[in-house]
Amino acid sequence: MDMTRATPLTWSHTISHSLHLPTPLFTFQTRRFRVWCASHQSPKGNQMIVSVTGATGFIGRRLVQRLHADNHSVHVLTRSKSKAEEIFPVKDFPGIKIAGEPEWRDSIQGSTGVVNLAGLPISTRWSSEIKKEIKESRIRVTSKVVEFINSSPDDTQPKVFISATAVGYYGSSDTQVFDEQSPSGKDYLAEVCREWESTALRVNGDARVALIRIGVVLGKDGGALAKMVPLFMMFAGGPLGSGKQWFSWIHLDDIVNLIYEALLNPSYKGVINGTAPNPVRLSELCEQLGHVLGRPSWLPVPDFALKAVLGEGASVVLEGQRVLPTQAKKLGFPFKYSYVKDALKAILS
Repeated sequence: MDMTRATPLTWSHTISHSLHLPTPLFTFQTRRFRVWCASHQSPKGNQMIVSVTGATGFIGRRLVQRLHADNHSVHVLTRSKSKAEEIFPVKDFPGIKIAGEPEWRDSIQGSTGVVNLAGLPISTRWSSEIKKEIKESRIRVTSKVVEFINSSPDDTQPKVFISATAVGYYGSSDTQVFDEQSPSGKDYLAEVCREWESTALRVNGDARVALIRIGVVLGKDGGALAKMVPLFMMFAGGPLGSGKQWFSWIHLDDIVNLIYEALLNPSYKGVINGTAPNPVRLSELCEQLGHVLGRPSWLPVPDFALKAVLGEGASVVLEGQRVLPTQAKKLGFPFKYSYVKDALKAILS
């Protein structure tokens, strides 16, 4: 199982113009203007400069692709320029700036917006050292980004800061329903999320801040499904543990679109849950996955086997939470995939 949920702890915007011009004199110019608008999704006046941490990760890659395709300027903030250059080669991504850590300050200053997705994945066996790094990797990068935003001169300070966090903020429960107003949990991941979010909220000035609490991200070539599909293909796929735990998921396209909309839309601020409207119990997810793949999903993976592999980290997959995207729905965000069955078909067909 992922843990893009862990990777955070772990993806339409319409503009209309009205021109009131004397028809006889300006007919030709008006036609030209209309044709230009129809052929460009992002008019020049609406182009952004976006700095992205965690750009080489599962969500970050797709976000960079989306921004680049819409003709926005992208600064990839990375600790490994060689890795970033391999993922975003110049021939495929002309104009993208790959910025090593010494260049982060200059890249952030003058950006329209900053998206913070960085953090050590948690889909591994936890030790005291790993747990410390899971937290510190998120706090360290977020603190640095906040420092650079805050130290920017007023005329070059980013206008919006989108910082990832995770649904682990709420703790776990088989019975409770969580939305953005729910209190934080008391376990280790909830503690990490609280500190992560409080660090992001230290941004000062006029920058708009949106905290996206991301669920388990489903998509091709990564995330939870990359770990689950091989089990099903070997006829060994089934629920992890009891299967009764809640699974708050979101399709990769939807989380990228949510982040993209948050960059553009001033109404997107504060905490926003990055989950689909219809979470499922893990047994239902496995049943739907088995159906799409034409494989059985009756053989459960017992608790003790997961704990043997992941240690304390098994709690990420043995416990869950039912999280609803109340704020995104209030804002009118158009989910492309509201039901896990449709998401799995789109990903695996």
